[in-house]
Amino acid sequence: MVSTDRVVAFAAMSLLVIVIPGPSVLFVIGRALAHGRRTAVATALGNVFGSYLLVVAVAVGIGSLVERSEALYLAVKLAGAAYLVVLGVQAFRHRKELTASALTARPAAPARGDLRTVLDGALVGVTNPKGVVFFAAVLPQFVDHSAGHVPAQMLLLGLVPITIGLVTDTLWGLTASAARTWFARSDRRLSTIGGVGGFTMIGLGLTVAVTGRAD
Repeated sequence: MVSTDRVVAFAAMSLLVIVIPGPSVLFVIGRALAHGRRTAVATALGNVFGSYLLVVAVAVGIGSLVERSEALYLAVKLAGAAYLVVLGVQAFRHRKELTASALTARPAAPARGDLRTVLDGALVGVTNPKGVVFFAAVLPQFVDHSAGHVPAQMLLLGLVPITIGLVTDTLWGLTASAARTWFARSDRRLSTIGGVGGFTMIGLGLTVAVTGRAD
C-alpha cells in the first residue's frame, strides 16, 4: 500500500525531528529524574500512545482542523502546558519524600500508578505542539493519493515515528534514571534531583505555553 521509498524517506524525516529534544523527551527526562526508571518507561509508552492519537486525528481529518484553527490550536497547546506545570509543581512539592531508604525498600515502586503514569504521558503526547505540527503538516506529504486508502496509509506511516520515538524516549528515560540512581546514594542529592525534575517540567510547560506556531 505504501511504497518502501516513501517509508524510508518519512523515517529519515521523522528521525531528524525526533532527535531534537522536544516536550515529550523533556517530560520523560523530568519524570525519570523525579520518580525513576519505571515511571520513565511508562511515561514514554504514554507519550507514543498520545502521539499516535494525533496520527489517527490527522487520518480522519481532525488534525488539519486543529492546525488551521488558531483558537483550537491555542487551547490544545495551553492545556498541555498547564498540565506540565501542575505535574512539575507536584514533583517539586514532594521532593523531600524521596529518600535513599525509601528507594531501597521499594526500588520498583512508581510515585503514581502505572496506568495513571501512562495517561499522563499520553496527555502530553497528544497536546504536544511539535507533534501536532509534524503530523498535520508533514505526514500528509508522504501519502500516495493515487494508491487510494489515504487514511490507512497515514495510520501505517504514523507507526514509523511512533516506533522511533518509543526507542529514543525510552533511552532518554533510562539514561536519566541511571543518573538518578547515583544521586540516590544521598538523601540530599535525591531531594535535589527530584526538585530539578519538577523544575524541568514547570519550565517545559512555560516554554510550551509561550512557543508560537511553526507556520
